[in-house]
Amino acid sequence: MLQPRIMLVVTGDDFGYCPRRNKGIVDCFKAGGISSVSLLVNASAAKDAADLAKRHNIPIGLHANLTEGIPVCQSLRQASTLINEAGFFRGKIGFRQALGRYQLSMEQVALELREQIRLFRELTGHLPHHMDGHQHVHILQEVREVFAQVLFDHKIPYTRVPVEPGLHSCQWLPTHLQRFYAQVEKDALEAIPVFRRYGIRWPEVYLGLTTVGQNMSVSNLQWALNHALSRSFCGISSSETQVITAELMVHPGYPSHPQKGGCGEGPDDFSQSDDRQHELSVLTDLSLFALYRQMRVQLCAFNDL
Repeated sequence: MLQPRIMLVVTGDDFGYCPRRNKGIVDCFKAGGISSVSLLVNASAAKDAADLAKRHNIPIGLHANLTEGIPVCQSLRQASTLINEAGFFRGKIGFRQALGRYQLSMEQVALELREQIRLFRELTGHLPHHMDGHQHVHILQEVREVFAQVLFDHKIPYTRVPVEPGLHSCQWLPTHLQRFYAQVEKDALEAIPVFRRYGIRWPEVYLGLTTVGQNMSVSNLQWALNHALSRSFCGISSSETQVITAELMVHPGYPSHPQKGGCGEGPDDFSQSDDRQHELSVLTDLSLFALYRQMRVQLCAFNDL
């Protein structure tokens, strides 16, 4: 049997968001479509998700959340720079805006991250195998230093660095997403020296920005994997024995019920749409598995890298 060319961690994000998300993620794992999950510990179905991971032996990490719902840390629920007047996190854009105005306490960020790790351990019985940020908050200015220190202190070895090959040549992304993803890439590149300084690791290649929701298809995944194999991006030789490590971020599931799920404010529009189920269908498509065999892609967990 030929050695794989790509060791691919396919991570199902937002585990715990709602019961239907949990079911879809578990179904996807059992069908061989994903190989890892990231848990939102402040989400409404987090305990159910942790129990499902134990039952099905699903490799699980922490999806650190500073933007959606309410803090895990009790002391930050009353008076905190991380929450708005309604007591909820500021949201994906609101968090970034407050950060840009230097209005966020990094001590409070560290406290919340440590509390989320504590709750993760309480729910699962172990520390996270990996830890990334919901809506990519972990790579933002100031936050990245705190995040790296917390991972170092807890001996959590792996994170996510969302720098995707081929992003700027992707033709199907709308303009607003191109702008947001370009900023994500800039933040990720600036986070790399910080993560390296703390000895944190990540797969060589990240995939997933170009294949979210309806943009996921077997052909688009093939396009992304071909870019992952690009020697100009990875700096690899043409040796047949060279193995590239990669992570593919995905969001499989079934549409959330309007009044059930989320992190305290109910499920968002993306969660209630058909996009999650579309991803589930693509990830379990037999033609995708055939593509993996053809391209010598082997799915694995972070612990296998």
